[in-house]
Parts: sequence; structure tokens; C-alpha cells
Amino acid sequence: MLRQEVLKLYHEIFRTIRLVPDKSNQRELRDWARHDFRTHSGQTDELAIKMMLQYGRRSLTELQTSLDLSGISKEKAKSGVAEESKRTYSEEIKS
Repeated sequence: MLRQEVLKLYHEIFRTIRLVPDKSNQRELRDWARHDFRTHSGQTDELAIKMMLQYGRRSLTELQTSLDLSGISKEKAKSGVAEESKRTYSEEIKS
């Protein structure tokens, strides 16, 4: 069950990162997220995993709020970036 929550959070973080307009910021955020998930991938303590999930959700919420306040997430949704996001996601999975 926790594994599913972790995977859901991972995917949601990367979906949100794709909305960041600056490519260098996107790269930095992707590297940060990958590093955090890989660093803790061997964690087996359920309480520690739940705490990390809370931290990850808070970080995701902060990023989403920043994008919302800047109007970026709404602009991207309206401009039809979904197709580009699909391509980027496919590239993300390959790397």
C-alpha cells in the first residue's frame, strides 16, 4: 500500500515539474526529486516512509502553489502543452 502511495507521489511530482517553464529549473527539480527517491529507495521502516511521504507531499504542494500563483499551470493547460508533456514523460521514463 505504501509503495503505491510513493509511486503516485513520484509521478505527480514529475507531472508538476513538467509545468515549470524554465528548462534549467526543470532539470534541477528532476535531479532533486530523483536523488531523494533513490537515496531513500531502500527504506523499510514504515514510519520513516510515512514521514518522507508527508515531506514529499508538502514539497509538491509548495511547487503547485508557486505555479498557480504565477499563473503558469493555468496557461500551460490552456495552451495545449499536454502533447509536449506526453513526449517529455516518455523521455523521462527512458532515462
